Amino acid sequence: MHSTMLDLPDDTVEEAERLTRLARRATDEDEASVYREERATLLGEHGYVAREREDDGHVTLVCYPESWLDDSGTIRMDAVDPTDAVERPLGGPGDPERWDDVAEHNREIARRVHEAHGSLHGETATALAAFASNHYAKAVEELTAEELAEFREDYFVRNAWPSADQRDAVTESLRYAFEAAGKELPT
Repeated sequence: MHSTMLDLPDDTVEEAERLTRLARRATDEDEASVYREERATLLGEHGYVAREREDDGHVTLVCYPESWLDDSGTIRMDAVDPTDAVERPLGGPGDPERWDDVAEHNREIARRVHEAHGSLHGETATALAAFASNHYAKAVEELTAEELAEFREDYFVRNAWPSADQRDAVTESLRYAFEAAGKELPT
């Protein structure tokens, strides 16, 4: 399998998510097109393209290397290396109309963890904040034990690229995030 060895910066992914949400909320198709074009330009600077995948009513932003595509725009399966793709769920059972407020709240929780407990736990809290905001559109402290298990077992491993130390400390990091929000970690 071929690997492009590309690296898509987190701030680029976050901006691509924001532009995708704005495009999906736009009531005017021209406005939506402007947001998607801006997203294409942003990702193109890093050699990536995007698509929005819909599964069972849930939408996921998928950013993948442009090198995966042939001249007709079809994905060449021999070029695919799943570790080069970045996926960000855009919907969930929370209130998508509150997404901006929820995302800001969750980033603040992550910042508090980072300041109080360092980057090891802060980076995990940042990944948790993104998961809660993007996958469930809810505050970190509203996540259930089942949703936290999904974070630990799937999202964290696939999307946060945790170090061995982060994986070993994930439960402690989650506890710090809930403490920063004034709640106990659900079990």
